[in-house]
Amino acid sequence: MTIRIWDAETGAISGEPLKGHTGGVMSVAYSPDGGNIVSGSRDKTVRIWDVETGAAVDKPLKGHSDCVSSVAYSPNGRHIISGSHDETIRMWDAETGAAVGKPLEGHSGGVLSVAYSPNGRHIISGSRDKTIRIWDAEAGAAVGKPLEGHSNSVVSVAYSPNGRHIISGSHDETIRIWDAETGAAVGKPLEGHSDSVSSVAYSPNGRHIISGSHDETIRMWDAETGAAVGKPLEGHSDWVFSVAYSPNGRHVISGSGSGDRTVRMWDAETGAAVGKPLEGHSNSVVSVAYSPIPMSGTSSLDLVTRRFESGMLRLVPQLANPSRGIAGVCCLLPTPPMGGTSSLDLVIR
Repeated sequence: MTIRIWDAETGAISGEPLKGHTGGVMSVAYSPDGGNIVSGSRDKTVRIWDVETGAAVDKPLKGHSDCVSSVAYSPNGRHIISGSHDETIRMWDAETGAAVGKPLEGHSGGVLSVAYSPNGRHIISGSRDKTIRIWDAEAGAAVGKPLEGHSNSVVSVAYSPNGRHIISGSHDETIRIWDAETGAAVGKPLEGHSDSVSSVAYSPNGRHIISGSHDETIRMWDAETGAAVGKPLEGHSDWVFSVAYSPNGRHVISGSGSGDRTVRMWDAETGAAVGKPLEGHSNSVVSVAYSPIPMSGTSSLDLVTRRFESGMLRLVPQLANPSRGIAGVCCLLPTPPMGGTSSLDLVIR
């Protein structure tokens, strides 16, 4: 696994590739201060990278016994959580890399998505066992009963900005909203996609939800009423694996499958495509996210990408020109056999 840094204007490679992971990267996330990137891999490890230098920070974090499918930083940046196909969630000290407490156990299927609450007190996880679980981040204990309602694997979970609600996307083609305190379902499932929902996210102001699907579209929803907002965003020619809002909420980015291999930017208000697709990837783009701050003072869209064939993790600045410095994270995976399976090897966020 290597990291490459590219010049946003010229497209030239800056510096030497940085190697690390020995297996496909499944998930990447930025630290709250934008200084580091954390990655989870099929090699069963978690790695931390310095964004400025591209260097790996210390040794890989080891402990999982299977593929690490999802990683996230705590809001204060002190901890990292990782979800794995070994059915556990682990917490790590972001500075020392030491494991914090025991693994969180309770799921009966691989953990596919993890996220922190905005205040950092809770962790949520989505699993192949079709449930969402809430955990006390300090005690490591499960909070209440599993949230049940989906009829297939839960691929993506996220908290609302105010922490009052949880959203989940599933292979059952729906999005569900949950009360974060009681665990009760809020309203009816959001229906409209014609295939698996692979990624969900709240807008920064909490008013809207976006979802990406294997039906090759992105949809926007009213977070309060659950009603679809406008028409689906169309343009990708393969599954939409991941979606994310810019920090100011004005743009949405999306990453797509091996038949498309692009990242697209959209105007969050009008739904119109912004500029041309970001091309250059040789396989599926399965994870996208914005950096909280500009890299090196630029206002470009910086993408961390993994090229599966060469085992390469790239940091790729791409020209975007949003109102504040942002960055996106893309992770590339091999395309496994399709055929309508519920395997989450395809859609880890």
